[in-house]
Amino acid sequence: MKLHELQATEGSRQDHFRKGRGLGSGNGKTAGKGQKGQNSRSGGGVRLGFEGGQLPLFRRLPKRGFKNVNHVNYATVNVSALNKFENGTVVTPALLKENGLLTKEYDGLKVLGGGKLEKSLTVQANAFSKSAEAAIQAAGGKIEVI
Repeated sequence: MKLHELQATEGSRQDHFRKGRGLGSGNGKTAGKGQKGQNSRSGGGVRLGFEGGQLPLFRRLPKRGFKNVNHVNYATVNVSALNKFENGTVVTPALLKENGLLTKEYDGLKVLGGGKLEKSLTVQANAFSKSAEAAIQAAGGKIEVI
């Protein structure tokens, strides 16, 4: 089969039905909208969520929670995972992603102090926990906030 030989399955495509095009069309005059009322008019109908004047559901339900617009969502990595690298390596978020230690970078990278670090590394990240900072410096490494 070639690209120019492709065809839609029989019955899968129908012509657009033109409503309100005369009595002989089978859907003329009122065009399926009935006789009178709000929904038969041009531009008629009610807005989304309107319940005929009854207090709508979105106003009946209580408001919950709070979304902080200044919230920063960090991708995290523990110092124990950094043992994968050789001594003297400059560890960047790109290098971590390349080695499969990060899946998404989110709003930045934060290094946490979980586990033990045995290598002397230069770690570049957006944020460090105090325990991670101490662990990296205790192993003879450096931290760089980017």
